[in-house]
Parts: sequence; C-alpha cells; structure tokens
Amino acid sequence: MSDRPLMQTIARMVPPGSRVLDLGCGDGALLHLLQRERGCSGYGVEIADANVLACVRRGVDVIQLNLEEGLAMFDDDSFDVVLQIDTLQHLRNAETMLRETARVGKVGIVAFPNFAHWPNRLAVARGRMPVTKRLPYQWYDTPNIRVGTYKDFEVLATRNRLSLLDAFGMQEGREVRLLPNLRAGTAVFRFERG
Repeated sequence: MSDRPLMQTIARMVPPGSRVLDLGCGDGALLHLLQRERGCSGYGVEIADANVLACVRRGVDVIQLNLEEGLAMFDDDSFDVVLQIDTLQHLRNAETMLRETARVGKVGIVAFPNFAHWPNRLAVARGRMPVTKRLPYQWYDTPNIRVGTYKDFEVLATRNRLSLLDAFGMQEGREVRLLPNLRAGTAVFRFERG
C-alpha cells in the first residue's frame, strides 16, 4: 500500500497490541507499520508471489492464499482486527469475504475506492469511465472487478447484520465526514458483528 495518509489513518483505528489479519496485504507495508508503531502481531494474506516475497523481506508473517477460497483455516474470533484495505473490489465473492472478515475478527476495517466521488460521477455523466488517483486504470485494464460506493457499503453492512462503529471518507490525506459519498475518493468503515 503506497497511500501513506490512508495507512496512518487505518493504523490509528487499530488498538495497540492487537492481533491482526490483513487480507490482500500486498507488500506488507501496513502490517509492518502496525507491528513497528502499534506493537501488533498477526499475519498478512496475499496471493501474488512478488508481494509474498516483499512481506518476507519486511519481516511480516504472510500466508499465500487465494481469498476466493475463503478463510476456513481460521476459527471464529481468531483476530482482534481483520483488515481489507483495497481488497473487496478485487473479489468475486465480496459479500462472502465480508462475512468471513466479521467471523474471524472481533472488528473489521475495510477501505475501497468510492465510485460515487464527484469526479467519478462527472466522468460517467460525460460518457466515460473515470480515471483518477484512486481509480488509475482504464476500464479495459483494471484489476477491479467491481465498483462500489460509500452508500452501497452501508446497505451491504446492514444486510449482513454488521454494526458500523465508524465510517468516513478519505480525500487527499484528510478524513471526510460531511457527505463522504460525494466528497471522498476512498470509503473507510470499521464494523463488528451485530
């Protein structure tokens, strides 16, 4: 993860000393930050060989696993916090993985590009798919298999009986709490089972 302000914001949401599972951990930068600055322990889960190697080089414990196969290897409440930062939009079974996040963790934290951010809406109104800092790919080469909005996640959380503990947007390194669906490029949620 290269978005340093988002990483710092997520890190502040994780209680010191937590046992953390980072789903789709990439190169392990966030988990490494949590270990170093918050005294956390835990594992990253990643599928890409290069990212698994980067995790190992950082000293981050990592499990190479395809998230589409689920989290059956983990018991209920195995972790204090489960992270899905820029992961949901890459999964075919996003709702199932959200439920699994709530099952294996006492608290879940997700963040994803907010498709309802006003520049994205403007691009669509002009007849084009948006290309922005948070959605930097053309429609034909994006790794995102779905797009979602801040409001969509609120509905999904309610449908899955998740209690939202905190919800806000991020834009240019700042938290956006007023009209985040319109004003923020990233949606951020902290939740627990209801």
